Amino acid sequence: MIYNFDLHTMGIVAGALLLVLSLPGFIKPPPVQAWLKALPRSRVAGIVLLTLVLVWSFWLLATMEMGEFSSFRKPLLIILPIGYVLVIRFVEEFLAVRALGILCLLAAEPLLDAAFFRHETSRLFLTVLAYLLIVAGLFWVTMPYLLRDQINWSAKTKTRWHVVHGIAALYGIAILACALTQY
Repeated sequence: MIYNFDLHTMGIVAGALLLVLSLPGFIKPPPVQAWLKALPRSRVAGIVLLTLVLVWSFWLLATMEMGEFSSFRKPLLIILPIGYVLVIRFVEEFLAVRALGILCLLAAEPLLDAAFFRHETSRLFLTVLAYLLIVAGLFWVTMPYLLRDQINWSAKTKTRWHVVHGIAALYGIAILACALTQY
């Protein structure tokens, strides 16, 4: 186990994060839509998200047990910042989406780790969220234009926008309720 988070803590964090991300879009759609439509090509957002990914990856690489691959730790710790600089320098298209995809892949592991070997059926809320993050992350890293298309699709009508954000908010509430009552 890399992370030592329990299911209760991860449920609260995941549920609160889902609420924080979905409620602004539900309450004030026009500014959130404008911001989200600009996000995929935002260089500043890309650098901020990629920096977060670098810090998280560097910390993981420096602290995790690598077993027989521990001899690769030092070279990888050197290559990681070099790769960060090269990506910022040469990846101009959809940097924010690619970094967000990597962040989703990194965020899925603590959720799965917390739900591992737990017997509560409600743990599946976190497990499903983790696998949704993995699938989204894989698609956004390899085909970043899909996030732009997903944002445009959801913003096409008010009803669709409210349904998408309402489902995310309800899912966050369900995870929070399970975290506070069952985990």
